[in-house]
Amino acid sequence: MLCGCANTSQVDNSIRSAQVPQDWQFSEKTSPISDNWFAQFSQPQLSLLVDEALNINQSLRQEAYDVQILEQQLVQADADFWPELDLSLSTGRSKSTNGGISNSSSLELEASYELDIWGKLSAAQKQVNLNYLAAKAKYQQDRQTLVANVVTSWFDWIAAKQLSGLFEQRVKNAKQNLDIIESGYQQGLNGALDVYLSRNELNTELSNLAQQEATQLQAARSLERLLGRYPNANLNSEQLTLPLLTSDIPLGMPSDIISRKPELQASWYQVLAQDAGLAFAHKQRFPSINLRASLTDSGDELTDLLSGSSLAWSLLGGLTAPLFKAGDLKANEEIARLRLKQQEQIYLDTLYNAFSNVENAITTENSLKQRYQATLAAQQNAAAAETLAFEQYQRGLVTYTTVLEAQGRSFNAQSALIQIKNQLLANRINLHVALGGDFADTKNLQDNKLEDVLINE
Repeated sequence: MLCGCANTSQVDNSIRSAQVPQDWQFSEKTSPISDNWFAQFSQPQLSLLVDEALNINQSLRQEAYDVQILEQQLVQADADFWPELDLSLSTGRSKSTNGGISNSSSLELEASYELDIWGKLSAAQKQVNLNYLAAKAKYQQDRQTLVANVVTSWFDWIAAKQLSGLFEQRVKNAKQNLDIIESGYQQGLNGALDVYLSRNELNTELSNLAQQEATQLQAARSLERLLGRYPNANLNSEQLTLPLLTSDIPLGMPSDIISRKPELQASWYQVLAQDAGLAFAHKQRFPSINLRASLTDSGDELTDLLSGSSLAWSLLGGLTAPLFKAGDLKANEEIARLRLKQQEQIYLDTLYNAFSNVENAITTENSLKQRYQATLAAQQNAAAAETLAFEQYQRGLVTYTTVLEAQGRSFNAQSALIQIKNQLLANRINLHVALGGDFADTKNLQDNKLEDVLINE
């Protein structure tokens, strides 16, 4: 009968052997995925901000508390394997209708224990344990995502500062052009149209500068919220530049991220947890066997207790079996089975999304590198054209409209160059996270203790 009630895993074998490609697109290397990707940026101030975010970020702290709650639930599940021992003491004094007064006292020690014959308690404990492991893996993924978001926001802020500086230079150039054109107009060298065009250019650049300054403040506040700070846009304004990443990163094999990426580990633990939940729901339909023992003593006074004169004991064994619940237990088991199937599809969706993120990041990086080189050449040509156009305008060879067009192309190329460098950085960070590479050297970490993020209160 025990063998007949045994329950094996119901996880679909096709999930365990999901289709995984042998290599990434455009990949010529199969060297292992590297950890400590954060070290390549070599910016001490950024390192301090990352440490601050890991210790103060409110969302990450919530995740840490969730993990600790599940850890305590695991303690509760383990406690079900031990006997329960309860002690009760009662005493009273009463008066009867004939005026007599009587005292009564009792002391009872009761022990109860449920035999885990069918493995029902084991299945429940396994489900809680797997949920705990899934939460820990999700917490690790959230740590990596937080670091990636902090680094990306940091470079977004630097890019916004550089663009603000570029807009300021544009305003300065527009003012200089206006002064030159108005001076020429007063001397009869330029027409009124050129004055109006240069004034319009200056006003446009002032408007663009105001908008970019607002974007810079918003970028600073976004970074501060990731750090857990009040968003007052009060970041250090020292001169910073965007690093240009020219080296490739080892991509490893697609199968590597299945065991490396915490998000996939968490999703797989959830599949196994639902499988354990199905086993528990199935075993709920079997009888429960409980043992109960009690030791009781009673007397008129508290001092009479434990004297042995009225000591009583009992030992009981009970079997409780569900006979009729109108299909409730069967429906509960079917719900658990459907949730398992649902979680299997969630895992497959998460798995193929992880592959897709890597493939898209590889494609994007190749595209951005080509765009950067083309834009760099365009920027150099546009700068030369801008200088030449203004010189020819001063000699009366071209109209001021040509100058404005040349200046616009030069400015667009410069701003595009800054934006592409920032996009390269953001995409490289996303690629590291997508591959499952950790931001720190895992060999030197002390198991990423949750206590590191929780401040003593």
